[in-house]
Amino acid sequence: MLDLLNIYQKLLDHYGTRDWWPAESPFEVVIGAILTQNTNWNNVEKAMTNLRQADALTVDAIMNLTLAELEQLIRPSGFFRQKAERLHLFCRYLLDQYQGDLKYLFDQDLNLVRNELLKLKGIGPETADSMLLYAGQRPSFVVDAYTNRLFGRLGVLSGKEKYTTVRDLFMSHLPEDIQLYNEYHALIVIHCKDFCRKRPLCNNCPCVDICLYKQQNC
Repeated sequence: MLDLLNIYQKLLDHYGTRDWWPAESPFEVVIGAILTQNTNWNNVEKAMTNLRQADALTVDAIMNLTLAELEQLIRPSGFFRQKAERLHLFCRYLLDQYQGDLKYLFDQDLNLVRNELLKLKGIGPETADSMLLYAGQRPSFVVDAYTNRLFGRLGVLSGKEKYTTVRDLFMSHLPEDIQLYNEYHALIVIHCKDFCRKRPLCNNCPCVDICLYKQQNC
């Protein structure tokens, strides 16, 4: 049986808890999930700081900004025109369908709300699952490029699996635990930044004893 919990424990023992996602409200998580597309978190933090200083981290505040004004505030996040449009579209959807209240959105059946999110322009599976897990506190595992890299090297994945296949693998082999999903994703990210880079640093890696890549290459 695939022991994803053993891998999780190795990472947790090495890094400790990560307490991710850094935000002051669920709505900030949603905004950050859209802004982090195709950029790094440092750039997102700059854009979030701009929004916070402009007192523009509510649904109404964003809708009261013109696209041009919003674009300037989020410019550090890159692809700012696309992202400004997506933020406006999401906020309009939330106002029209859920009175601007994320709680009404996230209180629905998990699959239903996930499918709704995926129908919105610019929201793909990773963004939708980030919103659900980190903002909605719903048990929806987040898969990203780091997940595929790490578990490909461990021999768990071939690297050719679709997003849904990888997500289903984790969700079928782990307890349905929101905090576990949260920590696991965050641990994968930090591990791939510290050790399992594009050019991996295998020495002292906490997963070295179970790593297929290490056995074959390092």
